[in-house]
Parts: sequence; C-alpha cells; structure tokens
Amino acid sequence: MSKKQAMGRGLDAILGSPDTDITSKDISGNYVVGAVAELAIHLIDANPFQPRSEFEEQALIELADSIGKQGIIQPITVRKMGLDKYQLIAGERRLRAAKMAGLKSIPAFIRVANDEQMLEMALVENIQRENLNAIEIAISYTRLLEECKITQEELSVRVGKKRSTVTNFIRLLKLPAEVQIALSQNQISMGHARALINVENLSAQLKILEQIINRDLSVRETESQVKDLLNPIEKTEKKADNYLPSSYLSYRNQLNNLLSTRIDLKRNSKGGGKISIPYSGEADLLRIIALFEK
Repeated sequence: MSKKQAMGRGLDAILGSPDTDITSKDISGNYVVGAVAELAIHLIDANPFQPRSEFEEQALIELADSIGKQGIIQPITVRKMGLDKYQLIAGERRLRAAKMAGLKSIPAFIRVANDEQMLEMALVENIQRENLNAIEIAISYTRLLEECKITQEELSVRVGKKRSTVTNFIRLLKLPAEVQIALSQNQISMGHARALINVENLSAQLKILEQIINRDLSVRETESQVKDLLNPIEKTEKKADNYLPSSYLSYRNQLNNLLSTRIDLKRNSKGGGKISIPYSGEADLLRIIALFEK
C-alpha cells in the first residue's frame, strides 16, 4: 500500500465514505445531514479550526482559473449548524478559489462533527497537502496529539506515516526560533535541522546555522561540524594525525619534484602514514610507473 493510499484512507475514515451519501432534503426543503448538495457559498462559514492561516496567492489564482473552466471536481465538506447555516470542515482552498472564480454555489458533503472532530479533519487534510513546510507539519502533528488526545502510534496510522517520521517532525519544534524560521523559509533542509537538534548550546547552533546558509553546507558537512563540536577530543586527534613537521613538508616537495605531480602525504601521531599519488590518465600513470623502474 502506498503512502498516498494510506493517507487517503485515513481521511476517509474520519470523513466517512462519499459512496454512502445521497442528495436529500427535509420537508422544508433544507438539505439534511448525509446529503451531497450544491450549497450557496454565502451560507458557508469559515472553519474556526483551520490550522493554516496563509495560502499562496498565485496557487489560488491558478486553482480559481481551473475551477472557472472545469468547475469543482472534488466537493468540499461542511457540517450543518442550523437552518441554512453551514460551517466548512475541509476544502478551504477550493472554497476560496471558487469565490475568486465568481461561483455562487459549490458542491459539498454535509456531515455531523463535533469541535474535536472538526479540528482533526482540518488538521489531517492540511497535513496531506504537498507544499507544507516541515514546521507546519510539526505544528499540525503536535496539535493532533495534544488537542485530539491521541498517541503518536495512533497519529502515525491516521496520517499514513511511520511513527519514527512523526517523531522526527515533532522534535523540530525543540529547535530555536531562528532555526525554525530558516527551515520554514527553505533556507535549510530537514536534514540540516535534524543535525542541529543534537547541539544543545544555542550560540553553537546559531553559529552552525549561519555557516550552513552563508557557505551552503551540505547535510553531510553539517553533520561533520556537529560531530566535531560534540567530540572535540576526536577532532584534536584528527588534526594531530594530519600534522606534518617541516622535515616532512620538505620530503613531500622532493617527491612532487621527482614525480612531477602534486602528491598527498599524511602522517599520524605515531610517525606512520601514507603517500597518495594522483594521475591524470593512463599515459600519466605509465609515466609515473616508468620513473619507479629507473
């Protein structure tokens, strides 16, 4: 089962199966719970539990253009609040784009949901969006855990993710604000952020963050810096191993001149080491071999 399928089923389990819905009205002509209806947009109130406050303007314009040409392909979901009064559960972008496209009505599933279910539905739908940044996902996961009173295991099932993945996202909220902002603005990746989590000292975290941004450090380079910071003795020993006395620098220069190439000479703290001889191609390799045969 793919992740997408798992996530889809998780949302269906909360919203219910659309196959069981039929269009129906009560005796007064008002749509009842369980109906698939074409609702007037002005009758639908915003979802007070909507976890996302910002929507990309250009993406909304493109969606509105698509809706204007093809209509609403997937109905939104609402709950009935009273006579001719509904509240949005899921489909905030579709509703906003429909308004931008000038639509007066929109197809909607009418559901029964309490406030906790409303929050859960909105959060799960929000998490399933592809363009959320890691911090937005982490906040949504945390709200599901705290406000819907579920475990990380239950959360992983509902969003179709491994528990370890859920845990890694939630841990991001332990990072200082500066790192979280950099991550949300795509200045650093989640791999960078996960490496920085291991650094407890705030000033050290921010110093490495600055280097990541200014020097465009890779995740591996960042992990190496963190490792050196956490293991200063190992770093010192490594430097000692690469230290070359002046006499060895002279030996290296002699070999460079002898072989007409720039060799790499390394020496460890015990006096041993290795010599690496680079070559540019087969002809150059044969030239170097010939020098040893003299």
